[in-house]
Amino acid sequence: MGSTEAGWKFDNSYEDLPEFFYSKVEPTHVKDPEIRVLNHALLQSLGLAAISKTEMLGVFSGNKMPEGTQSISQAYAGHQFGNFTMLGDGRAVLIGEQLTPAGDKFDLQLKGAGKTPYSRGGDGRATLGPMLREYIISEAMYQLGIPTSRSLAVVTTGEEVRREVELPGAILTRVASSHLRFGTFQYAAAFGEEDDIKQLADYAIKRHYPTLKSKPNPYLSLIKEVVNRQGKLIVKWQLVGFIHGVMNTDNMTISGETIDYGPCAFMDEYDPATVFSSIDIQGRYAYGNQPNIGGWNLARFAESLLPILHDEEERALELAQGAIEEFSDIFYAEWIKGMRRKLGLFNEEQEDEKLIEELLQLMQQYNADYTNTFRALTFHQTNSQVLFERDEFKKWQTKWKQRRERQAESEEEVLDLMKKSNPAVIPRNHLVEEAIEAAVTKEDDSVMKNLLDILADPYAHTKEQVEYAALPPKSKRPQQTFCGT
Repeated sequence: MGSTEAGWKFDNSYEDLPEFFYSKVEPTHVKDPEIRVLNHALLQSLGLAAISKTEMLGVFSGNKMPEGTQSISQAYAGHQFGNFTMLGDGRAVLIGEQLTPAGDKFDLQLKGAGKTPYSRGGDGRATLGPMLREYIISEAMYQLGIPTSRSLAVVTTGEEVRREVELPGAILTRVASSHLRFGTFQYAAAFGEEDDIKQLADYAIKRHYPTLKSKPNPYLSLIKEVVNRQGKLIVKWQLVGFIHGVMNTDNMTISGETIDYGPCAFMDEYDPATVFSSIDIQGRYAYGNQPNIGGWNLARFAESLLPILHDEEERALELAQGAIEEFSDIFYAEWIKGMRRKLGLFNEEQEDEKLIEELLQLMQQYNADYTNTFRALTFHQTNSQVLFERDEFKKWQTKWKQRRERQAESEEEVLDLMKKSNPAVIPRNHLVEEAIEAAVTKEDDSVMKNLLDILADPYAHTKEQVEYAALPPKSKRPQQTFCGT
């Protein structure tokens, strides 16, 4: 391990695992790289502020590897829409694990960097639109306070990528606490030996949960920690109306970060059945089904650890089931706590769940916008939606007011809590699509940069954000999103 003048400081611990878990690869060189968007604040926090533009172009395009690292692609498996299959980083290359000045460690990964042993017939490339989409939404998620991978840069390659038509190629530099997935453990369980599972679990504990090493059963504690992280993560999705779109087990991380932004979107009108992904025909990953799928995915993760949980198979299964059953309680406790905050409630009353559910039912019945409804309630601007004109809502509003009066906090304190809990803006689908359209077809990045500026402080509730909170006509609202492969 050593530092370079540019600030690179690698500790590539993943390569201490057996090579069964990865393949050494080099990114495919590209013709004419150009930086289209760069996250300066993230670059600084990674300790890379001194990196030159020339080196950035070389590294973030895959044309040059920094000193002190070996690029790899990682193997994993997973359930895609309920079907188990062998997967792996088919178009992603891990540059290395960067140690930051603050002492943190982050994976730096190039997405769209060419073929790997796991490409399964694909070209390993990515196009500009989906990479900009991941950049915008992952950074918006970060600013919303949701654990997530982040985007450091998007570089165009100067080459066309063939999809249905020729599209400009691009590479995203993605930053994550790690790329350890539920599917990484499923891969070890399906294709490796018991010792492989143990080595991977020990590695995950050392990297993400070092205090678990001293626990009587560290592998059971690992499951419980991941259950806890995922429960709290999915609650945060639900509270802002985020729909991941493709909650396959290979897209769920041990660290509890949101990862792999493909057909994701934010819900406009409140409806638990909302689906945006063009490939989710059955609604498996609908907004309202995300908690159930989270529990299902955690069960698959726990299954992969059964061989090392206990020597007796039946006892191992009992331990795993007990850990997974904690998910529902964790999710509900965090969800109702978050919903109370959104309604400005500091204390707890038994009837709170009923009050919350009544509001959500009214929102669904009258096609109310999810984000703007809570924003309107925050500022008592209940004159901007059909919902607010209905007698049922007015009755609910009276009950809500009476509920607030039964707590000691002042109206100023209630307002402050609601402002911090209800974003003024989200990366709405039509705004994201407008930004991408301008960048890809007109090479105009100003629309995207303006959107990123507005999303940089989503709880600010400024005058400038009002325009970005407005809904477009229904005819202009995107109804589907795509994986972008």
